Amino acid sequence: MALHRIILDCDPGVDDAVALLLALASPMEIELAGITTVAGNVSADLTEYNARRLCTLAQRPEIPVFAGCPRPMLEPQGYGSQVHGHDGLGGVPLPEPAFAVQRQHAVDFIIETVNAAPGQVTLCPIGPLTNIALALIKAPEIAGKIRQLVFMGGAAFCPGNVTPLAEFNLYVDPWAAQVVLSAGIPQVMFGLDVTMQAQVNADWLAQLEQGSPALASIAAMMRSYGAADPCLHDPCVIAWLIDPTLFGGVEAHITVNTDPGLGRGQTVAAVKPRHLHGQAPNTRVMTEVDTPRLLALLAERLAIY
Repeated sequence: MALHRIILDCDPGVDDAVALLLALASPMEIELAGITTVAGNVSADLTEYNARRLCTLAQRPEIPVFAGCPRPMLEPQGYGSQVHGHDGLGGVPLPEPAFAVQRQHAVDFIIETVNAAPGQVTLCPIGPLTNIALALIKAPEIAGKIRQLVFMGGAAFCPGNVTPLAEFNLYVDPWAAQVVLSAGIPQVMFGLDVTMQAQVNADWLAQLEQGSPALASIAAMMRSYGAADPCLHDPCVIAWLIDPTLFGGVEAHITVNTDPGLGRGQTVAAVKPRHLHGQAPNTRVMTEVDTPRLLALLAERLAIY
């Protein structure tokens, strides 16, 4: 039996793709109950399509994919396609999906899966938190049944990547993020504080390219993503589930700024007692990563493709 039964909530997205493939390549540690998709890096129709393409690439058509929310809770959607390419995966040729998207909505799948196995399901959102927030609003009782929430998002102690203060996932839907972060779920945060340290280098990519056609496609996606040294934002979530000794962090009380303007989506992290004002920490914020070991883990696991 795998150590973690997870729902991967994602918006593929190149780094989402690597996270998804890493999860599928790690059956001893991770049982993927299903993939839920949300608008974020690209539109909702592309994120579910990309998730199915990636499962087909991995020859795992039995993994169910559920389409979720096409926009944030309170306003129209903005996208990150300038980073991930017009299709979200850098325009790299991938196989067409070998299976259909599920008819059930992602939010309902999350609720059903958590209710069916209280205390056993870990939620791993690596895109905007819209699906998770709406699941909590629709069925608030699931908050106490979620084993833990391990998410990519935020920038607690460093600059943002969309504005000087905000990271993309929390900026896109700060209202959803605040709903989730205040729900009382055990939480582990992989924000820019740690993910910007998890950089792929040219030698690592070159070695990946020497492998199978599938590995060459993965490398091509990563080369298209960002500049010379792309960061492995989303794969950090899955890597921590596989080997938590790769990372270190601090306990903090996290809130998200939902005000309009420059502060929108800002992660507000209280660590020192004088800043907590009697509030207990609600999140383990990761701040350190052993990047060479992380890259070695990725190379080892992705080699199955």
